Order: sequence, then structure tokens, then C-alpha cells
Amino acid sequence: MKLLLFGNIGGTEILLIVLLVLLLFGGTKIPELMRGIGKGVKSFRDGMDGKSDPEDEKKDK
Repeated sequence: MKLLLFGNIGGTEILLIVLLVLLLFGGTKIPELMRGIGKGVKSFRDGMDGKSDPEDEKKDK
């Protein structure tokens, strides 16, 4: 079953991309990088839903 998200990228290409990211960022930085991406996606989704960030409200007060 092919994922439509990746288009025509196969398993070998995905493996090469993962190895390249591992070489560039190292094993210790990858969890930090993924955490940052996750927070960015969550913030984007909250912004699209019209939700405000509780930390922003604390800064305004």
C-alpha cells in the first residue's frame, strides 16, 4: 500500500533521508528536533482553530 503523502518515494529513498538526517543532526538532537516540530504543528493547528496560547495570555497580564 503506497502512502499518498510521499508520492513516488520508495522505501530506499525514505531510508536514505532518515540516515542523512541522523548524520546531520546526530542521535541526541533528533528527539529535540521532533519535539520542536511537534510544538510548531500544535501551535499552527491551535491557531487555525482560533485557540489562544495560555503562555501568551500570561505574558500579557
